[in-house]
Amino acid sequence: MADTYVLGICGASGARYAIRLLELLLADGRRVHLVVSEYGRRLLGEEAGVTRLDAAGLVPDLAGRDPGAGDRLVVHPNKDVGAVIASGSFPHRGMVVLPCSSTSLGAIATGSGSNLLTRAALVTLKENRPLIVCHREMPLSLIDIENMRRLCLAGATICSPNPGFYMEPQSVGDVVDFVVAKVLDLLGVEHDLDTRWDPSRRPR
Repeated sequence: MADTYVLGICGASGARYAIRLLELLLADGRRVHLVVSEYGRRLLGEEAGVTRLDAAGLVPDLAGRDPGAGDRLVVHPNKDVGAVIASGSFPHRGMVVLPCSSTSLGAIATGSGSNLLTRAALVTLKENRPLIVCHREMPLSLIDIENMRRLCLAGATICSPNPGFYMEPQSVGDVVDFVVAKVLDLLGVEHDLDTRWDPSRRPR
């Protein structure tokens, strides 16, 4: 349990966030159970050129350096609502939905576990484990706001992937790392990403 996390990827834009989070968890020796929605697969393909849902396809550089990374990644079909992550008896440290679409946000908020991603999220809530929902769409409708409210009341953490710019990011990767570092902090996973506020920093 100490080294196991669940990652759900939906169809909202933000594939780089998910891939970077996966890379850092696996590189740190953590075990990740991954579930990707149908539109999440399309997202990974269109935004990141991913054609295979395995370590070699998702994090090829890490897989090349660390052959064991593939053994620490377990990929589940989204239609398999009988997979282990759909059961409260399966121990893990928390689940992240990154990115989270409004459709999946609404399904989780209303208790609809019709696919593995939403069912795993609901089980995470009922077992009082961390559920971090990174809703990426904007602007927000009242429906989105009410769904976020319901999830907050149920115990989830809404972590919108809004990067801070006080670190003076020099690349898209810096922006991605800011968001991923926040998610890792919420999971209680130590990291060495240089994204923390330091009042001694001065603008260039």
